[in-house]
Amino acid sequence: MNKATATSQQTADAILLATRPPQGCWNESDYLWLTDRCNRLIEFADGFIEELPVPTDSHQSILLFLFRMFDQRVLTAGGVALVAPLRLRIRENRFREPDLMLLQDAKDPRRQDRYWLGADLVAEVVSPDDPERDYVRKRADYAEASIPEYWIVDPGQQEVTILTLGEDGYIDRAPLGLGDLATSSVLEGFSVAVSALFDAVSAS
Repeated sequence: MNKATATSQQTADAILLATRPPQGCWNESDYLWLTDRCNRLIEFADGFIEELPVPTDSHQSILLFLFRMFDQRVLTAGGVALVAPLRLRIRENRFREPDLMLLQDAKDPRRQDRYWLGADLVAEVVSPDDPERDYVRKRADYAEASIPEYWIVDPGQQEVTILTLGEDGYIDRAPLGLGDLATSSVLEGFSVAVSALFDAVSAS
């Protein structure tokens, strides 16, 4: 099709706008179709999509420092650690895109190419636009998905909260501050100084 007969961008946008599902009416297929074709971070919960904020320099610096630490630990033991964007299916009609997630076995059947069906550990770097997203809503979702360990890294408070899964959801833990070591219960022997995480911002 040449430019003379091609549909104009304005018309194409109007078609997409008219045919898109309204909020509350999205389904899993709609969500997967959209996120397969765009480069935005978008999550999906029971009919609604939510676009996440664009990561900042400090967000990425902290995340990539943490990723390198986890990656070095799990890679040598045959595991895999990856960072967003990569979809995690919580259950039917519910997807998240964790900042970081890992599996101790790279051949774990939950590791699917299009999206993962679970993880051994996930981590989120808290975004200042909506801290409740990471502290409350994602906590509930990751517990529902039976993810054993959830790290919440909060640059604003310079704290790390590590939640481990119990019978009734995640067990509350006191946040760790700059003088503390953040230690994983899933990865035996793994720890990182909380101060080193936030020093990654100034070092970048």
